[in-house]
Amino acid sequence: MKFKEIEIDFENSIGPWIGSTIKVIDYYIYEEIKAEKLDLTKEQIIILKNLFFYDGINQNELACLTLRNKSSLTRLLVKMEKKNYIIRKQSEEDKRINNVFITPLGKEMFVQTRPMIKKIMETMEKGISKKEKQIMISLLKKIQTNFGLTIESL
Repeated sequence: MKFKEIEIDFENSIGPWIGSTIKVIDYYIYEEIKAEKLDLTKEQIIILKNLFFYDGINQNELACLTLRNKSSLTRLLVKMEKKNYIIRKQSEEDKRINNVFITPLGKEMFVQTRPMIKKIMETMEKGISKKEKQIMISLLKKIQTNFGLTIESL
């Protein structure tokens, strides 16, 4: 069987650059969490951030906000409940729905992450002008739109 050769210029394609940049950022975040001796993961920080601003959100909405599927979110929330960072309560109106709340300890942990998050953002944006930052955000939104989905649409 003969296969047609398809040329792909990976070095000048956006996808591999976005993917490798995500890996670099994830590694940097992991190292910062470890250096700060925080009993958290990046994923847990994201959950705490969302609950800090949207406390009591239902589990399905939280899954959409954090771009996680329902089963992986459930596993993550179980771990966070064991650490007493969050609590889940069944909705009074619809017993099938769980609302997720941040605990005082969860708030404290999130507040502890803020200097680290600020440092990470400053490192990431070092040498990038406000104009370049806006262009980059605009381009990333276009890429999301090209796939038919944007964070804002969730």
